[in-house]
Amino acid sequence: MGYDLPAVLTVESDGPVRTVIFNRPDELNAVNADLHRAMAEVWRQLAADQEARVVILTGAGRAFSAGGDLDWITSFLDDPVARDESIREGAQIIEEMLRFPLPVIAAVNGAAMGLGASMAVLCDVVLMSERAYLADPHVAVGLVAGDGGAAFWPLLTPILRTREFLYTGDRIDAATAVQVGLASRTVAPDELLAEARKLAERLAALPPEALRSTKRVVNMYLSQALGGPMQAGFAAEVVSMQTPEHRERLLALRARAR
Repeated sequence: MGYDLPAVLTVESDGPVRTVIFNRPDELNAVNADLHRAMAEVWRQLAADQEARVVILTGAGRAFSAGGDLDWITSFLDDPVARDESIREGAQIIEEMLRFPLPVIAAVNGAAMGLGASMAVLCDVVLMSERAYLADPHVAVGLVAGDGGAAFWPLLTPILRTREFLYTGDRIDAATAVQVGLASRTVAPDELLAEARKLAERLAALPPEALRSTKRVVNMYLSQALGGPMQAGFAAEVVSMQTPEHRERLLALRARAR
C-alpha cells in the first residue's frame, strides 16, 4: 500500500510490520506544520493497510522527537488561525492513536519531548534506549501541558510524580521512566530497533482478532478517563498561548536557540 505523507514522516514496510519514522533528523525531529499534519493523518492510512499487523514508531537520527519546532510555534503568537488548527490536529493525533486498532511499539531512541513524549507514552509498548529521556516542558514556556501530559500521565504514574515532572519540565531518564510507569523497559542503544522488530514480529504472529479486541478493551479505560481532561487541557492550552508570559518565554527560548 502506498502512503500519502510528506517526507518528514516516512513509513517503511517489511512483511506485516510498518515502521513509522519521524524524519527531520537535522532538527532532532522537532514537529513543524508538515510533521504535525502527517502525525494526525498517518493512523487512518495505517489502519487501511490490509497487510499491516504491527507498527513501530521511532525517530531518524539521534532523537525521537524534541517537541515543537520553535519557529512554527512562534508563528502562533500572531496567527490565531494556525494556532487553532494546531490544537485541532493535536486532538486528532491523540484520538487517532487511542482508536488505532493495531499494536504500536515505541522505539524511543533519544529525546522525546512535549508532543513527542505524549506520542511515545500513548503507544502500547514503550521501549527506551538507555540514553533516551522523556520531558514535557510546556509549563516552562508558559503553556498548559494540554496535548497529553496533564491528562494522560496521571493514568500511568503516581500523581505526585506527575506533578513534579509536568511543573518543572525536568528530563525523565529511561530507567526512571520505567520505574514510574511511563515506559515498558530499557534497551541498549544499539539493540533498540532490533528488539522492537523482534517484539513486532512476535505480536504479528498472534491471532489478529484476539489482539485487536484486547487492545480495544484496554483502551476503553483510557478513552473514558481522558474525555474530560483532554478537552479541558486543549482549551486551557489555547488560553495559555495568548498570555504575555508565554510570548516572552517563547521568544527568549527561540533567541537562545539561534
